Amino acid sequence: MTSRPTGHPAYSQTLPREARSAAAARRLVRAALTLWGLDPLIEDASVVITELVSNAVAHSRLQAIRVIVSRPSAHEVRVGVVDRSRTVPLLEADLDGDQIRGRGLLLIDTLAERWGTELYRWGKQVWAELKDEGTL
Repeated sequence: MTSRPTGHPAYSQTLPREARSAAAARRLVRAALTLWGLDPLIEDASVVITELVSNAVAHSRLQAIRVIVSRPSAHEVRVGVVDRSRTVPLLEADLDGDQIRGRGLLLIDTLAERWGTELYRWGKQVWAELKDEGTL
């Protein structure tokens, strides 16, 4: 893996659509952020990518997903997961706290500067952007 100052996409990896792929996604995120000198974002970005992978594993149709880590600016990273489902994830507030599932997007919404979904003809990418405020 070689470092690029900024660019799109920077690093990506196709992984099996299974829960254990979250560990490989975290390794990719950690490696990219370390190379870019964005170490303060590693913990939050690792949590975010884990949730994105978990959602893709639960809701996608095909046997593979694609993890993407890019750097839109010098102090910002975008992590995303591409899958073959066109179902857009919705942020649902569980005010009673009774739900066990469905809290991942709330966590992403809390940790990320912003997040969203890009629809494609054949699927989608759910992404989140995190900013290193300490280096600004």
